[in-house]
Amino acid sequence: MLGQPRLWWQALALFVPHFADWEQRWQDSIGDLQLEQKAVHALRSAAANLGANGLAAEAATLETQLLACQAGEIDSVPERLRERLRDAYRRTWHTAAQALNSHSPAA
Repeated sequence: MLGQPRLWWQALALFVPHFADWEQRWQDSIGDLQLEQKAVHALRSAAANLGANGLAAEAATLETQLLACQAGEIDSVPERLRERLRDAYRRTWHTAAQALNSHSPAA
């Protein structure tokens, strides 16, 4: 983040609480392609801002499929894509929360 680690820590401090309940909100959106796409897009953007490239990539893959489904190009979204995103989200969020909890602002 422009060579300023403090900016990254600030972004992390926003990500952790804002996305703490993301999985539940996302699960609640499944069945509404537009709502789900918006939830996945928000996560993708936040992950990209943090440099959580694996999570951003999984979200981008699912978002592409959701958009294709909305456009009528495919009939459904493979459930394995949702499983991969869920797993990547859990790993990333837990790691981010641990990092934030152990971070000292003076570090």
